[in-house]
Amino acid sequence: MSMIPEVKCRRCGETFSALRSRCPNCGTRRVTQSGRTPGTTPGTVKGTAAYERAETNTKWQMIFGLILVVAVILAVIVMVTTSLKNPVEDSKPKNTPTVPDQMVTPPLEAPPTTPPPPSPNIESLSVWYFTKQVDVPEQYPAQAVDEEIKYQAKVFPMTITGLEYKWSTDSDALELTPEEGGFCTIKRVAATKGGDKVTVECGGATTSFLIYNRKA
Repeated sequence: MSMIPEVKCRRCGETFSALRSRCPNCGTRRVTQSGRTPGTTPGTVKGTAAYERAETNTKWQMIFGLILVVAVILAVIVMVTTSLKNPVEDSKPKNTPTVPDQMVTPPLEAPPTTPPPPSPNIESLSVWYFTKQVDVPEQYPAQAVDEEIKYQAKVFPMTITGLEYKWSTDSDALELTPEEGGFCTIKRVAATKGGDKVTVECGGATTSFLIYNRKA
């Protein structure tokens, strides 16, 4: 065994001779432990004034701690006693305030609706070709095959506007092309014997006329 003591490096853990001041492995300086014994303070020596004061402070701290513990216990007892007092009254339902009758808002009534004005009555409905009324037997028109004629339906009184005219026929020999303003272009596409009936409806009024076949 070596006579020279060895020390252990506090950083890398390598052991080396106590004669060295640094670790040969990592170069960390060796810390020399002091052999001095720390001195005593006056408060730890019996018979001194500092020791007596320390003893007195310790006693007062213990007394204050006991007083604090007793106060906390009393506070808890008071809280528990108060919560258990009159449990029947706490279980009673609380009365909710009622709203006075005069504060209730009545439902709003819808404003009265104004009925629409009555639609004007159509006194008569007629069909015209320029200045000739063609929906009377004496004035029935005649058209040749492939001939087109534009007719117009008129109502009386003539001040009525916004009307819808419906043109129709039961003959395959005629082609009808309705237009705005009561007009309708009628084309004969085939020859027939006798007249082909055309009907016009507007606002509840109806009129009809015949279109005869005219040889070209």
